[in-house]
Amino acid sequence: MTKLRRPQPDTSAAESAAGTPLSRRGFFKGAGAAGLAAASPFALAAAPAVADGTPEQIHLTWGEDPSTTAVVSWASAAQAVNPRLRYGHSAALEHSVAAVQRSYTDGLNGQTVFTYHARLEGLAPGSTVHYAVSADNDSNAAAPFTSSFRTAPRGRRPFRFTSYGDLATPNKAWVLSSLQSRYAVQAVERFDPLFHLLNGDLCYANLNPQAQPSVWADFGNNVQTSAANRPWMPCPGNHEIEFHNGAQGFESYLSRYSLPDNQTAFPGRWYAFRVGSALFVSLSADDVIYQDAGAFVAGPAPLQPAPSTGNAAIAPGTSLYIRGYSGGAQTRWLEETLERASRDPGIDWIVAQMHQVALSSSQPGNGSDRGIREEWLPLFDRYGVDLVLCGHDHDYERSWPVRGCLHGTGIDAATGANVDTLQPRPVITSEPAGGVYDTSRGTVHLVLGGGGTSVPLDSFGVDAANGQVQAKVFTRPNRPEPGASSGVFVRKGADALEDAIWSARRDTGTGYGIAVFDLDPGQPGGETSITINYYHAPGADQMPTPNYELFETLVLSKKRRHGRG
Repeated sequence: MTKLRRPQPDTSAAESAAGTPLSRRGFFKGAGAAGLAAASPFALAAAPAVADGTPEQIHLTWGEDPSTTAVVSWASAAQAVNPRLRYGHSAALEHSVAAVQRSYTDGLNGQTVFTYHARLEGLAPGSTVHYAVSADNDSNAAAPFTSSFRTAPRGRRPFRFTSYGDLATPNKAWVLSSLQSRYAVQAVERFDPLFHLLNGDLCYANLNPQAQPSVWADFGNNVQTSAANRPWMPCPGNHEIEFHNGAQGFESYLSRYSLPDNQTAFPGRWYAFRVGSALFVSLSADDVIYQDAGAFVAGPAPLQPAPSTGNAAIAPGTSLYIRGYSGGAQTRWLEETLERASRDPGIDWIVAQMHQVALSSSQPGNGSDRGIREEWLPLFDRYGVDLVLCGHDHDYERSWPVRGCLHGTGIDAATGANVDTLQPRPVITSEPAGGVYDTSRGTVHLVLGGGGTSVPLDSFGVDAANGQVQAKVFTRPNRPEPGASSGVFVRKGADALEDAIWSARRDTGTGYGIAVFDLDPGQPGGETSITINYYHAPGADQMPTPNYELFETLVLSKKRRHGRG
């Protein structure tokens, strides 16, 4: 096996231990559930005695045109005075821009959070940009934070990107955190991509309700190791949904990230950007999924916000179920975006990113969701989406290329009655010559839910009768309901089963890994390709490790279009 090894960084004895034990997770119930305890056992750090505007949690995102526009974002412990950024194509940093402040007050613990966003425009395509961030009350003003990044190329050029979801933080005071999340961030840097796709469930703050801003801060400072050097492009997952934080609970997420404008009434939830000959579409799947994946109060006691918030106690069984929150606006935007891309001769590849999964055979995880299959898979088929990247289930799984669906092939998990799960139809079911997949025939789906979250390894069930891998599927809403103990609420798992005839490869050894994508634009009249190398971290489920090994390689290929560039 090809191995990628780096020295293990110095850590405390507590940090180098294995991830959060299962006993710490006893307050949430049900497959993939995210129930909240009535109170957190973790005390918040004392507020600083002196207002400190020192930049921290520094990260980059692309603007609408990644070849010329980027945004540098950060936070500070207290409100910054005159937050600013200097930048240039040389170390002279000849340009300066004022940062725009965003703030919100956490709806559960009452802490006010300050974030800052400096937009850089008119950059040279395919160039290195140097920058420094500071403020008048920056304790490091004499030597402010500095870094650099590369802008995207313009036209058909080769580039690399990486992806995983479900990262969490390395601070094991928080539920679902693990030191592996530190190694996962370091892995991105080792592969040196142009940018990284972070497929939802960023830090799991909503599982630590009395300390949400502190969890976000630990996440942001860990991610800064990479995200200050290259854009990290996220999508929201169910654990970004927080009580009393905005209409859909995304206020923490939206305050921290400045993302390309979707020109709808729901900025930041979904967006698209283009790099070279590839269009990337990032989606908010909580808008269409059947599973109730957002935060809910498991009980038995209510969740009590801090008195300073003025918010009432949240009763057991309360859920933030936001299916349909856009009223169809996201799906209309997606179809318009994909239709334009299908007519653009300069776009060869379409990559979609979301958190929840349309094709997953994970057993202890959530499994597949018919809501995505209903709303978006027909659009992926119609407009030729090549690749779909997800998280949510904490494992690695790859589908065969799929196109269309088979009807009436599922069964009700409780009764055995026939259920239409809209089972995706594979166009091939055996390895093609040389491991090269023609995505003009169908879409490949990848589950990449092994960023750094502390969880048991997801497993894959097999039907004893036919030897076929089985998949769980949500076909209807699953709201919290009382469990066996009075006053304790649970969410049941998926309601249907189907044969996972679309599943091509699964990693049964470890849930942790990172996918590396190298796009080759090819030559006029020839083929263009994306080579995918998936690296996993054997043993990380027992003990965090910096060692990532090659698990598999495959190549997506198709005829290059006739566009210029």
